[in-house]
Amino acid sequence: MQEHRHKHMITVVRNGRLNPDVRLWTGIAAVTVAGLTLAEFLVQVFLVGARPALDDSDALAAFMARTANETLVTILIDTFLMAALIVFLGGFRQIVTHTRPDLQWIADLAFGAGLLFVGVTLVGDGMEGGTALDTMGLTLDPSSLRALTVGHTLLFGSIGCTLNAMIAAASGYVILASDALPRWTGWVAYATAGLNLLSVPTMFGGTSPDSFFAAGGAATAMLATFPWLVWVVCVGFVCIRDRRRLRELPAEMQAQVTGAVALAD
Repeated sequence: MQEHRHKHMITVVRNGRLNPDVRLWTGIAAVTVAGLTLAEFLVQVFLVGARPALDDSDALAAFMARTANETLVTILIDTFLMAALIVFLGGFRQIVTHTRPDLQWIADLAFGAGLLFVGVTLVGDGMEGGTALDTMGLTLDPSSLRALTVGHTLLFGSIGCTLNAMIAAASGYVILASDALPRWTGWVAYATAGLNLLSVPTMFGGTSPDSFFAAGGAATAMLATFPWLVWVVCVGFVCIRDRRRLRELPAEMQAQVTGAVALAD
């Protein structure tokens, strides 16, 4: 285990100071993503609840007005979640490219798809936030609420699943090719990619809140979102486990760091 950590350790010492540990920060970002996702899920389940059918204009308008603040809280959580995801994606890319620079172009595919996923998600958040703001001090327009809801349903559903599949597939390849992380995390990534691709056809499942295979419905959450979150958390815990430890650094680096600390004192 110690040899594995030392082999892939990213360590730079300048003026007796260690650069931020990319594995540690990647792990922290992954755990943050998991925590914020759990918080968002709890808000959705216990405070927002299931929306009514989109063709029931009165019920839809009443639901949007009642849950406007809770919806905005969800979007606020999601915004910070996306910021943490950017840190995770950047750290993961650095870990891979440090180990195998020749795989950078594939790592860049995962990073680029990840950034696009963040952008798509934030656009969807903006549309969902529009449904909340449309009920605050304005005359309710059920047609606009319906249009915004249908639009962000596709963004959060099949479009997001396609991008997640690309992130996971590229990540699985670079993990297995570089051994920058344990190989089992690469196989979990491949499984995640496959499940996300299986979720893409839900865009043809309609919008009924009672349908398991509806666009952006329960099938998307179980087959796409949950496996993706499991993979991110697995990578995060592995990165935290393999974080840089001073006692495992080469002796000359330990001397530089401890010498700088002594001078500072």
